[in-house]
Amino acid sequence: MPAYHSTFLGDETQGVRTVGNLSLLPIHTKYRGPAFEPDQDYDIAQETLDLFRANSFFKNFEIKGNADRLLIYGILFISDCLSKLNRTMPLREATRVLNNVSLDNFALPGDISFPLNSLYLPPKTKADADLLRSYLTQFRQELAERLLKRVYSEDENVPSKYWLSFTKRKFMNKSL
Repeated sequence: MPAYHSTFLGDETQGVRTVGNLSLLPIHTKYRGPAFEPDQDYDIAQETLDLFRANSFFKNFEIKGNADRLLIYGILFISDCLSKLNRTMPLREATRVLNNVSLDNFALPGDISFPLNSLYLPPKTKADADLLRSYLTQFRQELAERLLKRVYSEDENVPSKYWLSFTKRKFMNKSL
């Protein structure tokens, strides 16, 4: 059974900006950044959260386009966020922790410490690198906020054990 790919693969040719080989897709967000509002309700952050649990079982992932690269990055970020949570952490503390994780300094494609350099092209200019960093920061903030809504949907004092059970899984045997 193959892994699930992004539904936004066809949108890459319709005026979506690309830095390196990573598409900067639209996101519904309240955070400041270069991402623009999409025409539809479904965005890449929603898709990443929807496909996270199914795709986290796969060790191999065939990349079919630049939107898949953003999906991979998002899945690895969600996995990193879930590893920061524990079973007794209330929502308020989890929000603080994931906000710090999403705003922490992180490696970009082309940096020595970036774990997926074989899959991503580095930005060509400093301006592209700054654009990619601000986009990924905005994407990480939105993913962290939406993840918390799902993990704490039943009880604000205890995270969902069904989400935390995926902390041991490593998508593609990689982590950020």
